[in-house]
Amino acid sequence: MPWNWRYEDADGKPVDGPQESFPSQADAESWVGQSWRELAGAGVVSVALCEDERVEYTMGLRPAE
Repeated sequence: MPWNWRYEDADGKPVDGPQESFPSQADAESWVGQSWRELAGAGVVSVALCEDERVEYTMGLRPAE
């Protein structure tokens, strides 16, 4: 099953982002680890890792203060 990221704004509403698909959870996590700064700069506040339609987890992109 393919893995992908869903992107959300500060209100939890979907926003557009790269439509990448990954063969494994590890590949998806590696990609977001390299891309989170660009995503945050584009207004993405949180991301949800999905396997097909199932959400594995959600995480914020803002660094801890």
